[in-house]
Amino acid sequence: MNEMEACEMSDRDNTSRSDQDPGRLSRRRFIAGAGAAALSFTVAKPGLVRGYGANSKVDLGLIGCGGRGTWIAELFKQHGGYNVVAVADYFQDRTDSAGDKLGVASTHRYTGLSGYKKLLEKVDAVAIETPPYFHPEQAAAAVDAGLHVYLAKPIAVDVPGCHSIGDSGRTASRKKLCFLVDFQTRADEFFCEALRRVRAGALGTFVFGESTYHAGDPFKRMYKTWQDNPDGPENRLRAWGLDRFISGDIITEQNIHTLDVMSWIMDAEPVSAVGTGGRTVRPVGTCYDHFALVFEYPNKVAIAFSSRQFEGHGTQPEGIRNRMFGSKGVLETQYGGQVLIRGESDSFYRGGKSPGIYKDGAVANIKTFHQSIVEGKFDNPTVEPSVRSNLVTILGRTAAYTGRKVSWRRLVRSKDKLDANLKGLKA
Repeated sequence: MNEMEACEMSDRDNTSRSDQDPGRLSRRRFIAGAGAAALSFTVAKPGLVRGYGANSKVDLGLIGCGGRGTWIAELFKQHGGYNVVAVADYFQDRTDSAGDKLGVASTHRYTGLSGYKKLLEKVDAVAIETPPYFHPEQAAAAVDAGLHVYLAKPIAVDVPGCHSIGDSGRTASRKKLCFLVDFQTRADEFFCEALRRVRAGALGTFVFGESTYHAGDPFKRMYKTWQDNPDGPENRLRAWGLDRFISGDIITEQNIHTLDVMSWIMDAEPVSAVGTGGRTVRPVGTCYDHFALVFEYPNKVAIAFSSRQFEGHGTQPEGIRNRMFGSKGVLETQYGGQVLIRGESDSFYRGGKSPGIYKDGAVANIKTFHQSIVEGKFDNPTVEPSVRSNLVTILGRTAAYTGRKVSWRRLVRSKDKLDANLKGLKA
């Protein structure tokens, strides 16, 4: 059993409702759709037809050559099961910087908005590390080209984009391709064991919860670029973390880490969200710098959520934290910190800390991705939970933007797409 299999949570308890309600995204429906044509003939790249042995190397292309993209491509190289053979980014300087570090030939470095399409012709798999706005289009193109996909979170910035990723995941399974979304917590042993115990009843009946992401501003390095020309498409793309259309705003781009854990704990879609937010402290950009919301789940279980991206002046606790209070115990989690269950003797779980979770989780997912390719595991279990978590962030964002309570059933039917209006950028 690999890391992702060990963490996989079942939706069995909600099967009947899920199959009847088009607003619910059950794993059963997801896999059923994926498996419907699993035996059909698929035209694949010659490199994929040959199959993979236990020690086979996968030719990988990196799409998105920023700091994290280059860092994660280096982890792929360190794994030993990949050859990083091509890179693509809009900007030439980033493409060359990553290409030099990764030893990629100059002929396999591609630039412009559509440069990644040339990369698709050279590889067996892609790691997509671009700003979230581009993920649905790039993932769909990769799957259409017959490639395995390793995708950064968040998966999209709007509801149609989330559904597109769901479609790409199902198509990947039909075409016998791997599609993995990189959430570090879902590969962590303490999170996985704690959630297994929660499913087994360690908390008893859920009462209420808390979900927080309190941190400083990770995008200060982008301030000057934004200020130099806030309306210029290239400046906006370089300073993408300050642009709500390209990043999805902080609740989607960053807060998805804690809201994914919330969604994992609840193992269900929320009923609605209500709250507020704004940009009060940060001097530049179009993203909010704080959110404060309440997510309502079935059985009137409410979870209070708050986030900030500005100086906290030493206030504690900081970081990515979740708590769920139940009739028998309390689950406490912290990204990189303590994960435990407090409660009665039959509920207590001491858990532990994973201070290296940021890197260790990525390493585990890279290993799982290679193992799935080699062993032919194409159920792609990370896709459906990622679609749901991403939609949760958009539910909260919509509630804050509109100042109204927003229902899940209405949100998931939305056709509204964010338009970054990047006219003027080179193709």
